[in-house]
Amino acid sequence: MMENPYSLEPVVLLNEVFPGHTNALNTLFGGHLMSIMDTSAGMAASKFAHREFVTISVDALKFRKPAYQGDIIRTTARVVWTSPRTAGLHVTSCRMSRSEWEGDEICSGFFFMVAIDESMNPIKIPQFIPKSDEEIKLWNLAKSARDAMM
Repeated sequence: MMENPYSLEPVVLLNEVFPGHTNALNTLFGGHLMSIMDTSAGMAASKFAHREFVTISVDALKFRKPAYQGDIIRTTARVVWTSPRTAGLHVTSCRMSRSEWEGDEICSGFFFMVAIDESMNPIKIPQFIPKSDEEIKLWNLAKSARDAMM
């Protein structure tokens, strides 16, 4: 019998947008934001299962608004779906100004990660069981995204 998840709490990362992270329009490079989101997903998966994880796919990233040099990016990742060896995480990034510190969503999507052992072989993880309406909704969205990739 697989143990229960170690943590269901999300991981929240804060990053500042520096000049080297922006394009000619002074907006954050999408690839840099994806890297931040992937990092937060990996941390949240490891916090959930106490395993090492690697990214196997990213689905349905939606870039809604730009972030600008000087903004703070708050990225929140949490496990919303599992299969025996894979965790599906919903990741949301918001831009915040230093004067207001209120999040304005700029991007969200699903990251799928597989747990691995020291030989890079897939291993089993605890299972997430959705309980609230919001958890059930995200479970179904993640499952649909994963099924579409298979």
